[in-house]
Order: sequence, then C-alpha cells, then structure tokens
Amino acid sequence: MVEPAAGIAGEAPWSDAITAYDEAHFVVYLRLLDAEAEGADWREVAEIVLGLDPAADPADARRCWESHLQRARWMAEKGYRNLLENN
Repeated sequence: MVEPAAGIAGEAPWSDAITAYDEAHFVVYLRLLDAEAEGADWREVAEIVLGLDPAADPADARRCWESHLQRARWMAEKGYRNLLENN
C-alpha cells in the first residue's frame, strides 16, 4: 500500500456536509480541479499534489486520487453552498 503525504487520507472521507478534513484540504481540492481542467495525467497529479508514488502501488494511488477528486468536485458543485450559508 502506498502511503500518501502527511495529512492526506488514503481515501477522502465522505459526508453530506463540509468536514474538518475538507477545511484542511481546500487547497488540495483546488489543485486537483485545476489539474483536471488542464488534462494532467492522474499519476503526475497523485505524485505532486497528494505525495503518492503511483509506480509503487497504482491501484491504491488511483483510489486515493479518485476519492479526493470526487470530493473536490462535490465541494465545487454543492459543498460551497454550506460555506456561503455559514458566513
């Protein structure tokens, strides 16, 4: 199993509300969304943004990248509303 960078979970925790994990990883989510918009290769993004070594365990690295990207999309599409409502 590939160990992600310090502070990055193997899979992004899921909730219908913004979590403390989300708050701590807003910048990671933005970087993932930017990389996706640029068409960056997932392996490069996993290494640079998440601190993973995709060559060591491609399945775990991809799962970690996918779960964080999914959470980033949720934040961009729905989660941001929670931020607006609480401010």
